[in-house]
Amino acid sequence: MYLEDLPTPCLLLDRAVLRRNLKRMADHVQGLGGVLRPHVKTHKSQDVQAELKRAGGTRGITVSTLAEAEYFFAAGERDILYAVGIAPGKLDQIAGLMRGGADIKIILDSAEMARLVASRGVELGVEFAALIELDVDGHRAGADPEGSALLEIAAACDRPGIKLGGVMTHAGGSYDCKTTAEIREMAEQERRLAVRGAERLRAAGHAVPIVSIGSTPTAMFASSLDGVTEVRAGVYTFQDLVQAGLGVCGKEDIAISVLGSVIGHQRAKGWTLTDAGWMAMSRDRGTEHQAIDYGYGEVWGLDGRPLGGLILSGANQEHGIMTRGAHASGETPDLEVGQKVRIAPNHACATAAQFDRYMVIEGGQLINQWERGRGW
Repeated sequence: MYLEDLPTPCLLLDRAVLRRNLKRMADHVQGLGGVLRPHVKTHKSQDVQAELKRAGGTRGITVSTLAEAEYFFAAGERDILYAVGIAPGKLDQIAGLMRGGADIKIILDSAEMARLVASRGVELGVEFAALIELDVDGHRAGADPEGSALLEIAAACDRPGIKLGGVMTHAGGSYDCKTTAEIREMAEQERRLAVRGAERLRAAGHAVPIVSIGSTPTAMFASSLDGVTEVRAGVYTFQDLVQAGLGVCGKEDIAISVLGSVIGHQRAKGWTLTDAGWMAMSRDRGTEHQAIDYGYGEVWGLDGRPLGGLILSGANQEHGIMTRGAHASGETPDLEVGQKVRIAPNHACATAAQFDRYMVIEGGQLINQWERGRGW
């Protein structure tokens, strides 16, 4: 089938671009002597995971939901890091995975949670492996690598039902960087503070076998992985407009797009309507504070090239409004009703989450369909 023949809206995945992205990151991390623990929250697909393994340089997976853990465990993955602060109500499910043979690790950032986990571990007859999350950039969660709470958390892990497995970070602050030089600085800050936290724990007598860092921007611009045991990244598999705005990739590296059909015009307003609304694209407006705001996505032709500066400037549930972007130059194309377009996403993870499958393309043709997991 050709793109013109596919139903809309649907999620396209360009396999050639995917493979190029995977190789680029694998080569970079391996060149620094590192190993990737890919974050599967972006793709949630056994088929994409097979492509990741084909690219090489990976060990285990990172998940953001227990539905992902269950899905990939059923597909044969055993080494799993659940990289969201643990909620006590999820420990029974995690214990079930452990009894089935999963080497699953959880994260926490307080002594209070460590004690709760330990207590539940004793009740369930298991020993939970826990990484302490470190705050390296003030972005979200985590303990101060230089603070006293870090040692208190580690002490709370020194009891039955729980075992300290190491430390982890997420440099989400890299998404606020304005230049690639700033991302490089953030990458080194992330590495240095993660290693510092591990060193303090070791000096206090705690074993710290895992020092895990990660975000796509910092992974791509890291210049050293000294003291780090693994790098976690996910969106690099597909890339998106936010990553392009950060300078992490080019638009030609964006592997997914949403195929939509033109369904009408409001010519007096300069609108062209499509059947790809926010149910197809998601509500993520990640480029809003970047140099170019693409609304809900940038409109491409079927050849994968930007189409006359059009963006998806507005979106209702099943309607998208395509207009000329502020950055546009030249004439605005007059699209015919029924014509199909591709829309590049702001955030690959959020857009992919709207669909249950990828329409895998290469050379403008459909070559396969890959299902993806969903839910929490």
